[in-house]
Amino acid sequence: MDERQLVSNVLSGDVGAARALYEAHVSRVHRVVGRFTGDADLAQDFAQEAFIRAFRRLPEFRFESSLGTWLSTIAASVALDGLRKVKRFRSREAELDEGSDVCTTRREAEPDLKVRLARAIDGLPEIYRSVFIMYDVEGHTHDEVAAALGIPSGTSKARLSVARARLREALADFAGEWIA
Repeated sequence: MDERQLVSNVLSGDVGAARALYEAHVSRVHRVVGRFTGDADLAQDFAQEAFIRAFRRLPEFRFESSLGTWLSTIAASVALDGLRKVKRFRSREAELDEGSDVCTTRREAEPDLKVRLARAIDGLPEIYRSVFIMYDVEGHTHDEVAAALGIPSGTSKARLSVARARLREALADFAGEWIA
């Protein structure tokens, strides 16, 4: 069944079609929100919210892009909105003591490249991280990224350039390590 027929069936109330749409795209939506959040619980919540929003807005879908791209855009938007709310909420919380009396030993091991890369991506400011994830990780075009984030395409390109430069800087000690 093609996307147009699937969407048409969902809009006509076919629960099986709604389930098929969900199952066809849930892993992609979860991956998108997971890359934004870095937290499995938040990713699960945001993925559910993305599908709720998508099903509500399905009558507005005009097939100007693929259904997967449209859902990824919604997922990115939900993740960004959700992270802003979480940040506001957490900024109101009182920090607990570091717990230095509880644990007296520390492990000082150098993390591998994959862990360092994930941390470096998480450490990017949101405006750069969102473009990097959508373009380099998820494979969207600059036009799609721009439309999803409400920015000009040129701004998407500039932010991607800054994100890549910051990641190169954060991972500079790995430079040349993988070259034979």
